[in-house]
Amino acid sequence: MTSPLTIQEVARYPRPGTEGPRRFEFTPASTSLLYLDSPSGSLVQQLWSYDLASGERRQLSEMGGIHPAPLSREEELRRERTRTRELGITDFHVASQPDPLAILVSLGGWLYFKLGDAPFRKLAGTEGALNARLSPDGQQVAFVRQNNLYLLELNGTSEPLALTTDTQEGITNGLAEYIAQEEMHRLEGFWWSQDSRRIAFERVDNRHIPVYTILHQGQSAGTGEIEEHRYPFTGEANDRVELGVINLPEPGSEQVSPATFWLNLNLGVTGAERPAPLEDGYLARVNWRPDGQVMVQLESRNQQSLKLVAFDPEEGSFRVMLEEQNQPWVNLHDLTGFLKSGETLLGSERTGYRHLYLYNKGETRPLTSGEWLVTGVNRVDEQNRVVYFTGTKDSPLERHLYSVSLDGGEITRLTTEAGWHTAEVSPDGKWLVDRFSSLESPARVTLGRITNGRTVENAATLYEDTSVSPASLGLKPPELVNFPAEDGTLLYGAIYQPDNLAAAKPYPLIMSVYGGPSAQRVQNNWELTVDMRAQYLAQQGFVVFKVDNRGSAHRGLKFESVLYKRFGEIELQDQIAGVKFLTGQGLVDPNRVGIFGWSYGGYMTLIALLKAPEIFKVGVAGAPVTFFEAYDTHYTERYLSTPRDNQEGYRLTSVLPLVGNLKGKLFLVHGLVDENVHFRNSAALIERLAEENKRFDLLVFPEERHMPRKPANLVYLEQRVTGYFKENL
Repeated sequence: MTSPLTIQEVARYPRPGTEGPRRFEFTPASTSLLYLDSPSGSLVQQLWSYDLASGERRQLSEMGGIHPAPLSREEELRRERTRTRELGITDFHVASQPDPLAILVSLGGWLYFKLGDAPFRKLAGTEGALNARLSPDGQQVAFVRQNNLYLLELNGTSEPLALTTDTQEGITNGLAEYIAQEEMHRLEGFWWSQDSRRIAFERVDNRHIPVYTILHQGQSAGTGEIEEHRYPFTGEANDRVELGVINLPEPGSEQVSPATFWLNLNLGVTGAERPAPLEDGYLARVNWRPDGQVMVQLESRNQQSLKLVAFDPEEGSFRVMLEEQNQPWVNLHDLTGFLKSGETLLGSERTGYRHLYLYNKGETRPLTSGEWLVTGVNRVDEQNRVVYFTGTKDSPLERHLYSVSLDGGEITRLTTEAGWHTAEVSPDGKWLVDRFSSLESPARVTLGRITNGRTVENAATLYEDTSVSPASLGLKPPELVNFPAEDGTLLYGAIYQPDNLAAAKPYPLIMSVYGGPSAQRVQNNWELTVDMRAQYLAQQGFVVFKVDNRGSAHRGLKFESVLYKRFGEIELQDQIAGVKFLTGQGLVDPNRVGIFGWSYGGYMTLIALLKAPEIFKVGVAGAPVTFFEAYDTHYTERYLSTPRDNQEGYRLTSVLPLVGNLKGKLFLVHGLVDENVHFRNSAALIERLAEENKRFDLLVFPEERHMPRKPANLVYLEQRVTGYFKENL
C-alpha cells in the first residue's frame, strides 16, 4: 500500500524529486560550470559555480535571493510567457570573452554585474530593466526600460544611454511582442553583434490594434486596477514590426544617441526613405553571422513559408539564402546556426521529420535522417567538426544526447540510461553535464568527460538525493502503454492505477487531457511520477489515464497535421480510443468516465462532454478556449487558417453551438485576469449554458492569470477538483 497524500502535498511546488541544479552554462574557457540551484528545496534560486578542475562548488550570488519588491507588471507577464514559478535568480547571462569572466543577473528589478573574482555589484540606473543582455566582450549591457532600449558601459560611471526615445503608448523598442513570446517562443527583442559594435532590435507598433481591457476585481482597496492589452485576435491585424541596426559609439567616447539604420523586412528595394514595417508576416528569428551579416528568418502570415535572409547592416542589401515551404505549416525552431567556416547548420522538416542539414555554397546535405526528430542543438564544436544534439532517435518517449560529424557519418548516442536527459556540452567539447530523470528515478545531475565526440566517461555526480524515490514518497510510477488509434496509428498513454487492483475492479476512470498541438505529456520522465493530482486521484480509487492523441508534438508533421482546419474531432476520437482500450481490459467502468484538463485540455474536456456525452459523465474544464475567434493570430491561424478563409472549420471547432448536448456534470474554472485565454471564453459559454437551461458549477479566481500561482488558491483548487470527481463519479 502507498502512503496517502494530502491535498497540501498535491498543491505544493516544487514537486519532490524535481529539485537540484538546472539552467546550466559552461564558462567560455570551459573551466567552470554555472547553474541555478536552491539547496533548501524551495522555489528561491541562487547562482552557483562548479570548478571543473578542482571540483569546488561555491555560491556566486551573495546579494540575497527573494525579491525585495513586488514584480513589475512587465516582469509578471514575462513569467507568464515562460511559465516560470521560481523566485530569486531565474536566469543569468555570460559574456563570450573567456577572461575575466563577466556575468549579469537580474534581481528585484535591478541588474547586478560580476567581473572575475569580484563580487556582484548593483548597477546604478538599471531599476526596472527588462531583458538585459551583456555585450559579447563583457564591457557593456543593453536593456529595455519604459519601452526603450538603453546601453550602459560597465567600466565607467556614466548613466545609461537611451538608444531609442519613443514616448508614445503602444510602441516598444527591444521587446518581443506578445505573440513572439507566447507562440513563437522568441523572448528576445534585440541582438548583439559578435564584435559588440552593433545592436539589431525590433520596434513594435500596436497602436492600430484595439485595446482589450482586463479589470482586477479581487483587490480590496481602490476601484480595481485596469490592464489594457493590444491582443491580436485571429484574422485581425498583427503588430507592425521593424528591424533596426544601431552602430554604437566607441566605449568612453562622448555619449551621443546614435542613428538607426532600418532593414527592409518586406524585401523590397532599399531607398532613402525608411521602409514600411512588416505587417503581413512574422519576424521569426534574428541572429548575427560571424562575418557581420544580420540573419533574419521571415515567416509568412499563413505560416507555410519560412525565408532565411542575409542582410548587410550598412547598405541594407539582402539575399534570400533559403526558403522552406511546408504544407500545412512550418514549425519554428532554434536549430539554425552560423559557423565561422561560412557554413550554416539548418533544421528542416522537409522530409516530415525535423532533421539537421549543412548548407555551404548553395549545396545542402543531411546530417541526420529517419522517422524521428531532432529536438534541439546543444553545441557545435567547430574545431573538431562535431555537432551535439538532442532527439527522439531511440524512442519518442525519451530524450537522449547524440553527436554527429559535420562532415557526415554515423550518429553516436552519448547518454545511456533510459529516460529523459537535458544536457549541455562545454565550448571545447570536452565536458558534458546531464540532468536525468525517469519514471523510477528523480532528478540526478552528472558531469562527464567526452572523448573524440563519441564516448563519455563519468567524472562526478553533482546532485543526487537518494532519500527520494517512488516508495519513499508513497507513489506508484504510472505504467506506459501503447495502443492503436482508429486508423491504426500507434498512440502512447500513461496509466495511474489504484492499489489492490484485483479487489475492486472495475474502477472509475478519469482522462487527464491536454490534446492540443505543440505538447507531449507521455514521457519516461519523473515529472509524470510526481503529477500529484493524478497520484492523489489514484489513491482515492480512480484510474487516471493520459493519452497523447494525434495532433500532439514530437511524432512528425504528418502526426501533428491531422488537426489542420478542424479542432476537436481527431483528438476526441483518440481519447475515446483510450477509454475503450482500458474498458476492454476490464480495468475501468465504462459508465463512470470523467475527464479534466487546462487550457487546450479545458477545451478538450468540453468537447468530450458535449460530443460524447454517452461516454464522458463528469468534466473539469480549466481556462478553456470555447470559440477560437477569441484566440491569437499566430497560434490559431497556423492550425485553423483565418475565420474568413475557414468559416466552417471555426464553426465546427467551437463548443458554443454544442451546449445543448450537455448531459453530464460540468465544473468550469477560470482566472478573471487571464491575459492568454481570456475569461470572455468562459463568459460566452456561461451565457449559452443559461440559454439552454443547463446546470453547471463554476469557480473563478479573481486575481489569477492563466496559471494559478498563489499557494492558498492551489490548495483550494485541488480540494474542489478532487472533491468534484469523488462526489459525481
